[in-house]
Amino acid sequence: MADYSERALLPEGFHDDLPPDAERQAALVTRLLDRFAAFGYDRVSPPLAEFEDSLLAGSGKTQARAMFRVMDPVTHRMMGLRTDMTIQVARIAATRLAAEARPLRLAYAGDVLRVRGGQLRPERQFGQAGIELIGEPSLEADLEVLLIAADALTAIGLENLSVDLTVPTLAPTLAAHFELSKAATKALQAALNDKDAGELAALKGEAGAVFRGLLAAAGPADDALAALGRLALPDAVQPLIAGLKTLVARLKEAAPDLAVTVDPGEFEGFEYKTGISFTLFAKGARGEIGRGGRYEIAAAEGRGRESATGFTVYLDSVIRAAPAAIPSQKVYVPFGVSLAEARRLQGEGWRTVRGLAKEADVRQQAAALGCTHILAHGGVQAIA
Repeated sequence: MADYSERALLPEGFHDDLPPDAERQAALVTRLLDRFAAFGYDRVSPPLAEFEDSLLAGSGKTQARAMFRVMDPVTHRMMGLRTDMTIQVARIAATRLAAEARPLRLAYAGDVLRVRGGQLRPERQFGQAGIELIGEPSLEADLEVLLIAADALTAIGLENLSVDLTVPTLAPTLAAHFELSKAATKALQAALNDKDAGELAALKGEAGAVFRGLLAAAGPADDALAALGRLALPDAVQPLIAGLKTLVARLKEAAPDLAVTVDPGEFEGFEYKTGISFTLFAKGARGEIGRGGRYEIAAAEGRGRESATGFTVYLDSVIRAAPAAIPSQKVYVPFGVSLAEARRLQGEGWRTVRGLAKEADVRQQAAALGCTHILAHGGVQAIA
């Protein structure tokens, strides 16, 4: 039998959430979901595991290598443990909610698991919370999602929010215009993502100038849009640039305190996006705190595909950036005090800890159990 030290060990990338962190995260999730609900987003709660085929359908195939798999002993079919909840929400929208009026506004929260962690997020299990706006292709939908993201994160105390906008379809559309091969397109996207000017220097002619211009354009929104305006971009991408300009203008008007940057060549992590996408950052957060953007899902049979947009918050990053929780005020209720009295204190906002045996030193026992106050002489007293 393993000793206690060995039993405390967990696989790399997994950890226990202990008091008060577990309660703090639960409270943050509740506040986020309350803000989502305030904007008309109804919560759905998909299962942790599904049949593998469902999780890998459509855009889910990008997560194939990150997925834990198990054999279902009942059906003998392979199941997967979810790596991202957006895929599940899309499935629910296309099947169980297929007959509901569009646009659908859905919210969710729960844990996801991945085979490997990343450099900035080594955890292999972490929480997500977010919203999906399904069945509305307009720029107004993109704006709504971004504004709700900023509202919800501000509501839980995050400061100095910023959003980095990108158009993942821009580089592939340009590559197609310049008739570049698939291999060349993939290399260009990697170079843009890695900010590798040396790789782009090898691309000659008009295509080289345009792609180097995309790399140089990354920065504050106004500067980036001005830089894009100076490039000789083909007609094929003008609607993409126009949509980006409009969204930036609307964001600055509706959320003037939100810092907006643009990285037109960003691609990694947005492989399945079909429109404007974004990454969220906040003061004090390690790396990104969330991502979102426009994508397509398979609609119900006979309805083709439908457009959707949404965002996901990474709760491990949020909890590190959110203000520290105010320590809870617990009052120790000595042995023999009635449950009705404890309930009265709870009604006043106290957390009560009941004594289960007569104590020799009430204050010492209360302090040992983490209480800040005791019930004595008919009133609540602070522990000195």
